Amino acid sequence: MVKKVVLGEIEVMLFVQRLFTDPTGYFVWVFLVVFSVCCHEYAHAQVALWQGDSTAADNGYLTINPFKQMGLASLIALLIIGITWGAVPVNPRRLRNKYSEALVAAAGPLMNLLLFILFSIAASVVYLKTTDFSIPSTALRLFFTGGMLNIVLLVFNLLPVPPLDGWSIFTFIFPHVHKINTELRNGIIFGLFILAFLSFGKLFALGADAVLFMVQIIVPLLKYFGM
Repeated sequence: MVKKVVLGEIEVMLFVQRLFTDPTGYFVWVFLVVFSVCCHEYAHAQVALWQGDSTAADNGYLTINPFKQMGLASLIALLIIGITWGAVPVNPRRLRNKYSEALVAAAGPLMNLLLFILFSIAASVVYLKTTDFSIPSTALRLFFTGGMLNIVLLVFNLLPVPPLDGWSIFTFIFPHVHKINTELRNGIIFGLFILAFLSFGKLFALGADAVLFMVQIIVPLLKYFGM
């Protein structure tokens, strides 16, 4: 399902048709994307507040309300083509420390990591009840897809490409990157972005493998503790 959403323009544009051909998959995907993006953006806002910048908090971004975190245009894009975005305002000049901007940037991907772990645990619990991934229940599909999606969001947002979170982290670790020739730097960034876009299918495969790996670890632990 997910690969078709991101690999080609024709297939992306057909995402809304899943509302009629696979309504369960459609609503599972929409719910998970909205929930994960809103949690990601909430983490940015919360850590920014902890680091001294109340801009996001003052403007009502300490919420997981999708109309605030994502906006109407982003939600419409999600419903039609299956992809979306979100953003919170941050004022770097109000942050306390030199590393605060990197911490704020890292908060979103770390939230995705946490969600990946939680979804993987939930998938493991459901797996123990069904014992068969070949006939997935709606709950298993929900948790498995949620774990996979959050690995994709984690990896994608860590790319050192503006305006992604990875750029703020990368420039904090390597501040001299700003001294590189602008045209060369922009060319490299553009190349990385195109490479990432073309590799989305592999990102989803990575996400699926990561969830399966976690399930293989968690299930024996749950059995050991008598669940």
